[in-house]
Amino acid sequence: MSATQVVLVTSSGSRATVRACTRTGGRYVTSLGPYAGHVGKNGVSSAKREGDLRTPAGVFALRGGFGARSNPGLRIGAWLRVDSRDVWVDDPSSSLYNTHQRTPAAGRWSSAEPLLNTPAYSYAQVIGYNEARTPGRGSAIFLHVDLGHGTAGCVSLPTSGLLAVLRWERSGAVIAIR
Repeated sequence: MSATQVVLVTSSGSRATVRACTRTGGRYVTSLGPYAGHVGKNGVSSAKREGDLRTPAGVFALRGGFGARSNPGLRIGAWLRVDSRDVWVDDPSSSLYNTHQRTPAAGRWSSAEPLLNTPAYSYAQVIGYNEARTPGRGSAIFLHVDLGHGTAGCVSLPTSGLLAVLRWERSGAVIAIR
């Protein structure tokens, strides 16, 4: 791995330890953390499938963010302050699978995750998983606020740790999940 910044997620079951690491002189040094967080209720898998309650294993780009609140200082990509019309399409039969969209669906998808009215999405960042949008491989994988239990497939951190990580990241940062 050659990224300058890596958010390292080490899991055991649905529990995770998260560190923000900076490459210094050919090795990675912890800059923030460790933080106690969570991954999918069914752990981490290199064979992620839609609805399996697992977090995908691997190294993925960190993208822009969204939330019910204003941008907390994320510099990677755009920040979207969501409202009641914002959703993430999780319908594998839709051509809009694994993308942000606005309702109404008008037949464009049959299933989508609302991005407002969940405390987990007060602040969230898109993890660049399944960017090819392969149907059924998994969608809506985010780094978001921890609710004290395993997720549906995302990585979660307590709000203070999440905000520190979001503010720390620079262009080219990746997340390594294992």
